[in-house]
Amino acid sequence: MSITKSSLFLRLLLALWHAGTYSAPARFCRWLEGGVRRAFSGSALWRFAWREGAVSRAWGKSLSCRLFTALINIPCALAKAIYKAGRRVWEASLFVRLLLALGGVSFFFLGLFMLGMLSVPHGMWDNTYALLGAVALTALFVAGSAARRGWRLELDELGPYMVLYMACICIALAGSLSTSLSMRFFAFHVTGFLLVLLAVSSVRKYEQLQLMVSLAVVGISIAALYGCYQAYIGVDIVPSQQDMTVNAGMPGRVYSFFDNPNNFAEQLAMLLPLNFALFLNCRWRGKVLSLISLGLGLVAIGATYGRASWIGLALAVVVFLALLDWRWVPVILVLGVAAIPFLPETIYNRILTIGNSEDSSIQYRFTIYDTTANLMEDYWVRGVGLGSDVMKQVFQTYPTNFDGSYPIHTHNNYLQMWGETGIWGILSFLGLLLWQLKRGVKAFLAAPDRRVKRMLAAAIGAFCGILVIGLAEYTWFYPRNMFTYWFLFGVIAAGVKLTRTTERS
Repeated sequence: MSITKSSLFLRLLLALWHAGTYSAPARFCRWLEGGVRRAFSGSALWRFAWREGAVSRAWGKSLSCRLFTALINIPCALAKAIYKAGRRVWEASLFVRLLLALGGVSFFFLGLFMLGMLSVPHGMWDNTYALLGAVALTALFVAGSAARRGWRLELDELGPYMVLYMACICIALAGSLSTSLSMRFFAFHVTGFLLVLLAVSSVRKYEQLQLMVSLAVVGISIAALYGCYQAYIGVDIVPSQQDMTVNAGMPGRVYSFFDNPNNFAEQLAMLLPLNFALFLNCRWRGKVLSLISLGLGLVAIGATYGRASWIGLALAVVVFLALLDWRWVPVILVLGVAAIPFLPETIYNRILTIGNSEDSSIQYRFTIYDTTANLMEDYWVRGVGLGSDVMKQVFQTYPTNFDGSYPIHTHNNYLQMWGETGIWGILSFLGLLLWQLKRGVKAFLAAPDRRVKRMLAAAIGAFCGILVIGLAEYTWFYPRNMFTYWFLFGVIAAGVKLTRTTERS
């Protein structure tokens, strides 16, 4: 207590909190918030946005849900039948008992998979490892379900839009202008789907979710530590990654294990918010480790000079705090603005280039959007097929960019998905994202466990952040980022499931 009382920083923070809670402006904001809530809560627009849609309501008991869930659980049904038929033999086998035990902690191995994926250097990584790992983890879960009543792959928890989205992915593969080029990207989508399915099926209580997330955070912390080391020793400046005419004095951008600084920054933007939740939920030893990890991550994301990811992380923090307690939002905003003069000069100058039309990277993005518009005029309905390889090939049949080059992707997640899968693919994708966010917020409001609420708030905030980053970057061009994206989606799904399970019980 004596340390707390003598800390100028803590006294200032408490004063800001007190001001944000009891001041006249704060009382006015609460009055205004209540008025807005009363005005919109009964409106047709509010009911439309917040209601449970007819498709979503009917999904759980529908024939389609039962059929697809049964099909995907054929391996689990076979494993249960084989185990039941030879129970005495299997119970006497040490290997089978070990396999069953390991299958019962699939969430732990999913966390280890994320730790390994995030801490392997780019030169040693092969995306085949991700597919093999996801398939092996699914097989392990299936083996573990053999002796456990009620254990299954819970496709029904992912809702109708996930099934529709994966159906559109399969259709895009079948209708691709080059099926051979699309197969590799289809494998990436399958990997992401399995990661989501494993996350929601293997987690059955909060402690399991926390352990799985903690292991992923350890992985990104290792990457962040190496990123800090790169920032300390310095890395080469890559002219294609930073326009030195408007970024004078900026050092080389760190990339850690991910080949490109934007890839690294996006990983940090997706996983640092989960670390915020761990900091709040853990005991004091865990808080110390989380604080160290957060410090490394913030330094590393600063050294990436990834402007879109800075904005995405800032939005993630704002959403996280707004969900937990909106009174922290003005406090953080004031502290953030006050901290700007104390930032390193290179980061401060980099912030000033946000939206600067003279920056070549911004100019180049708009050139790519113009070129993409030509492609979309011909393929907006059906799409060209899965993957940037197909799109790159199709781009070469259109006029070049101003510098004579062809785009390799659209520099926008949503344009890319539309160009690859067509109008129905992008609609199913957007429907899936919006449906998941709405379910996450509803589960957050209903969750009785504060730890689940914090994890959901962090995951929702991080997901909002990466969705915004996707407006300026094609975040799936680097497949490891795609896998983390779907892991984050799975964390939200697991939090929703925990809340629904508590409500039922």
